[in-house]
Amino acid sequence: MREDSLRNSGNDNIFWGRNSVLELLASGRDIDKIYVQKGAVEGSIKVIVGKASAKRIPIVETDRAKLDAMSGGAVHQGVAASVPETVYADIEDLFAQADKKGEKPFFVICDCINDPHNLGAIIRTAECAGAHGVIIPKHRSVSLTSTVAKSSAGAVFRLPVARVGNIASVISELQSRGVWVYALEANGTPYFGEKFDDSGIAFVLGSEGEGVSRIVKEKSDFVLSIPMYGELNSLNVSAAAAVMLFEAARQRHGKGE
Repeated sequence: MREDSLRNSGNDNIFWGRNSVLELLASGRDIDKIYVQKGAVEGSIKVIVGKASAKRIPIVETDRAKLDAMSGGAVHQGVAASVPETVYADIEDLFAQADKKGEKPFFVICDCINDPHNLGAIIRTAECAGAHGVIIPKHRSVSLTSTVAKSSAGAVFRLPVARVGNIASVISELQSRGVWVYALEANGTPYFGEKFDDSGIAFVLGSEGEGVSRIVKEKSDFVLSIPMYGELNSLNVSAAAAVMLFEAARQRHGKGE
């Protein structure tokens, strides 16, 4: 192993943290290099080095200061990985995922989620609920950064994520292919009694501050809400996602299970 120049923390193609790098290795995605802190090759880092060596991925030994720079000061646990430019899925990949499972499409649309922890939590929830993919916009939204990967517990490497230029146009495409689109907003119809098990479905989750944008809300087939019974009038977007996605999962996979 040798010391090499490192890319800065602004590069979205740098992933750090032991679990994130292990999930990255397990995903089969191309990896340029694995960076490990000098003197830290033990425990799970030793496992990472072994797996990387088996795949003939270059391993670079470096100092903590450079790993700190790569991670932007985040907790990197002595390891980071650089990958080629992120290759996002496209809409066809999401439909193919549903076809592969023999299921009706089940998608999540994130309308300008800006907090990487929220996006990561939503992707994790979507994967656990059996969704077939997540759709995010190219603009005014966080991309698939290492923080998103870490917050998703590696779900970003297991669930297709499509990055599109226009959410409203994608909604029209989904609708033309038999997918009902549900925007989740505080002033919508309570979701109780809605049926999510007899057709393709997509849930739209809005940004942390502004919610679902007006044009996206107007394009959606339904606007649903989660009734609140306390003094606060809304849930964090990732918590709201968990409520709705697992209600859909319950209906789609059997009410008695």
